[in-house]
Amino acid sequence: MSIDIVPLTQADIPGAVDCVQKAFADDPYFRWAFDDPSKFNIQRNAASLAAHLQYGISCNCPISVAKITRAANETKSDAEIHLPAGTVVGVAWWYSPQAPSMAQPWSVWAQDWLLSFRQLIYNIRFLGRGGLNVHRYWIWKKVQQIAHDTIWQDPRGYYFCNVVCVDSKARGMGVGKKLMENVMEKADRENMPCYLESSKGYPNVSIYERMGFELVKEIECADGKDVCKLYCMIRNPKSKE
Repeated sequence: MSIDIVPLTQADIPGAVDCVQKAFADDPYFRWAFDDPSKFNIQRNAASLAAHLQYGISCNCPISVAKITRAANETKSDAEIHLPAGTVVGVAWWYSPQAPSMAQPWSVWAQDWLLSFRQLIYNIRFLGRGGLNVHRYWIWKKVQQIAHDTIWQDPRGYYFCNVVCVDSKARGMGVGKKLMENVMEKADRENMPCYLESSKGYPNVSIYERMGFELVKEIECADGKDVCKLYCMIRNPKSKE
């Protein structure tokens, strides 16, 4: 089995959505934000993810997917029978650096409004946000903004890794590392820092540390006694020398 890392296209969005949903089903932040499983609507969640990925494509965000490829004469093993060619088995969803001092381009501004409109339509179509605890969402956004104001010291901004995930069937093959390197190498060439937030301390923090990230802050999103901890990590650009 061969896996290629390629830019996300419109045709890849359904596969990318499916990969993200499966990978984050047991994520601590996901369980905290969607705290009532009986209210979770997987179709509404898929529509929201698809809209955000379309937004990323339209804004030229560096979003990549890992896809199964095979030569025509390559024999499938028993372990790979459920992974046909073209299957998306990994997603790395990044946002490009944005200097706080720079005005937002009109094209991005327009896409922001389009995304908001799509979400409004989905709210009507699916009778709500599909189980998202909106109160907790805004708790997270406020805590996140306070953290960014404290630790984002580079005036040029950061490559922000919003999501990185790998299908369970493709784990242990270095797919996650390849997805991360796809942007980290670009950041190194541009002498730009990278940033991510992980909701899993173990084993994620040590994995990202091996990629050059440093744990700079731990933040807590608390709603009463229900707390979700996030680990904020920064990777400074590496010199080729």
